[in-house]
Amino acid sequence: MALWGGRFEAGVAEGTQEFGASLPVDRHLYREDIAGSKAHASMLAAQGILSEEDRDEICDGLDAIQADIEAGEFTFDIRDEDIHMAIESELTRRIGEAGKRLHTGRSRNDQVATDTRLAAKRLSREMMEATLELRRALVSAAEAHATAILPGYTHLQHAQPVLLSHHLLAYAWMFHRDFHRLHEAYRAADVSPLGAAALAGTSYPLDRRMASLSLGFSDVVPNSLDAVSDRDFLLDLQYAGSVTAMHLSRLAEEIVLWSSSEFGFVTLSDAFSTGSSIMPQKKNPDFAELIRGKTGRVYGNLVQLLVTMKGLPLAYNKDLQEDKEGMLDTADTIIKSLGVMAGMVGTATFNEDVMLKACETGHLAATDVADYLAKRGMPFREAHAVVGHLVLTCEKRGCGLADLTIDDFKAASDLFSDDIVGALDIPSIVAARVTEGGTAPHAVEQQAKLVRHSLITEEAVLAGL
Repeated sequence: MALWGGRFEAGVAEGTQEFGASLPVDRHLYREDIAGSKAHASMLAAQGILSEEDRDEICDGLDAIQADIEAGEFTFDIRDEDIHMAIESELTRRIGEAGKRLHTGRSRNDQVATDTRLAAKRLSREMMEATLELRRALVSAAEAHATAILPGYTHLQHAQPVLLSHHLLAYAWMFHRDFHRLHEAYRAADVSPLGAAALAGTSYPLDRRMASLSLGFSDVVPNSLDAVSDRDFLLDLQYAGSVTAMHLSRLAEEIVLWSSSEFGFVTLSDAFSTGSSIMPQKKNPDFAELIRGKTGRVYGNLVQLLVTMKGLPLAYNKDLQEDKEGMLDTADTIIKSLGVMAGMVGTATFNEDVMLKACETGHLAATDVADYLAKRGMPFREAHAVVGHLVLTCEKRGCGLADLTIDDFKAASDLFSDDIVGALDIPSIVAARVTEGGTAPHAVEQQAKLVRHSLITEEAVLAGL
């Protein structure tokens, strides 16, 4: 009979045992469940609710169960419903009466909330570390290709030339923001619901703060109803994971494009590519595509939890059993995707000559030619129109701005002089973007130093969690 079966005369209907069980999912939270039970037992003993002998038997028994689980020698039974019942029933079988006293002053409602918060903290830390791994790869690649130039794009059309290092560091900043979103999710989870019991607290003189501190929480949830029914911290984690997935997908899309024959900007390592079963020549960016594809499942996990939560009255409802699978899947997906992307970036060959050659098309100097006129007194809007007509001339002739003669330029405006040639030089155009955050080599070098500094700061943050 189930541990809650005293009120029932008959068992559950055939098929509902498996349908209602969360054990296949929450068994992954065994470490958190055991830690929570040990903290609860120690607190009960400190409050005189449990004897020290019972506490020691419980804690020793739980340690032995954890060792068996980690050695693969523990048999999970679906009839136990969830990880809490699985561990408690086995503990009672092993140590007898003391095991039956463990649940004093506690409900599965505050127990599962505690386990889930502990797991959310652990997973957010692991996700934060994975973002740092990718950022290290991005900044290393940026520094290794400090002078490489490629076309910058808007609307996927050639816009202005930029340094490859500038482009890669843009992604480093995205994952910097992801780190801090994940840190906020960690902080949201970092309050203890233990002691809230089923929903209203308990008549036992529990020391919630003692249990909270022993589990590494920074505080306790101040309202017992909220303690057992809140899953905002999981929404924060799912949202942070979804934004991280979006950034990964954007980078993956660029890798897919850049590795194509049409671009040829990057050659992926064989270790991060696959072939075709029928076309011998193929080298496919499958792992970049898969990262891009996994974004959908991460988004789905966020939406699933939002929809699950939207109609729940206080306090605990069985619907909340559906909160953990998405959390675990999102964390696993993001951690693996970040790791694969770090490897992909770290082993890729960036074809600098192909990138620079691509800058010869698309009239990338057009803005600088307009700036040339504006600096000589022509209103920028007029300069924009003048250069637009020059580009149209190039389009009709099938040439670039650099192919125009000085007479062509002077025919468009008397402000043009022989030095217009300097405004058409791609490296000079890049070097001219000296504003903070711009693509000039010195500006990008300063930006790389900022990224390196932020990595040191965030490694310290992670070490302190």
